[in-house]
Amino acid sequence: MDTNNASAALRELARQVADKARECRKIAVLTGAGVSAESGIPTFREAQTGLWERYDPVMLASVDGFRADPANVWKWYDERRQTMSKSRPNPGHEALATWEKLVKGQGGAFTVITQNIDNLHRQAGSESIIEMHGNIWYVRPVDAPFNEAFLLDECPLVEIPPRDERGRMLRPHVVWFGEMLDPDNLEAAFSLAVQAELFLSIGTSTAVYPAAALPFEAKRRGAVVVEINPHETELTRFADFSLAAPSGVALPLILDQLRADGA
Repeated sequence: MDTNNASAALRELARQVADKARECRKIAVLTGAGVSAESGIPTFREAQTGLWERYDPVMLASVDGFRADPANVWKWYDERRQTMSKSRPNPGHEALATWEKLVKGQGGAFTVITQNIDNLHRQAGSESIIEMHGNIWYVRPVDAPFNEAFLLDECPLVEIPPRDERGRMLRPHVVWFGEMLDPDNLEAAFSLAVQAELFLSIGTSTAVYPAAALPFEAKRRGAVVVEINPHETELTRFADFSLAAPSGVALPLILDQLRADGA
């Protein structure tokens, strides 16, 4: 489905969202795995094919699993990095980046809060980004705090497991099962949600907490809440607007309306 084949009903919803967006200068966006899937990136469990099918997913994404077999966990993440390196931002990513520039050009605020670890929002040109679950292209020493993460974008990795210049073993800078989110990111995300005039939930099942609470908190504080998702979720019946379409279709339609009206 592309924008040329979008239904009249979807186009009308996009127009209505654009009308509301025009009145808002504080916009927050939550994106989930559905947006990455449009760029061909499989979810964590979908990626467990071949020899990885026999592994307990917790052992591939937990501190205990990493300590038990760091080389094997890194082989898994190196393979995922190689897959992600072939993916490119889709029209949904690009529309969000352009929308951010439009809003900021008028003195407003626009931030993407993402559950995705693939870095595609940044590749598309988004600048204000909170990565709730980390970034697969960054690493940090085992047991080091979040703020010690740094970019390691060699692909494939030369050394498995990789080590820093001090010889310390490095881990992927992603949030694993049983781990807490970065408290600074969590606080910033909820602050944006409560201040937002418009909140968009895009390509997320609204089932993974605490991120899933963000649109509901925004709604409680008076924001207009928009859901973009081909599938119905826990949020659908509470959203002010629900666009049952992929982000790569719905977002360009909204952006076209904003541009047409000179926003």
